[in-house]
Amino acid sequence: MQEVAARGGQIIMITDADERNGIGTELFDLIHVPKADAFINPLLYAIPVQLLAYHAAVLLGTDVDQPRNLAKSVTIE
Repeated sequence: MQEVAARGGQIIMITDADERNGIGTELFDLIHVPKADAFINPLLYAIPVQLLAYHAAVLLGTDVDQPRNLAKSVTIE
């Protein structure tokens, strides 16, 4: 994270902790997810990551409804 901050990148942290202690860098945003069992955590973390990816793609101007080369990756052979 320190290398990203040193190069001027914006850091978005997704965590279930309520504290920022020990981070050591300036955060652009902090997304809190509820505390849950370790079995459920991947599902809870996937939601904000997918939304972040969606909004980043929209800001970059890509067509999120018609992705390129999708047929190549989902075609059954």
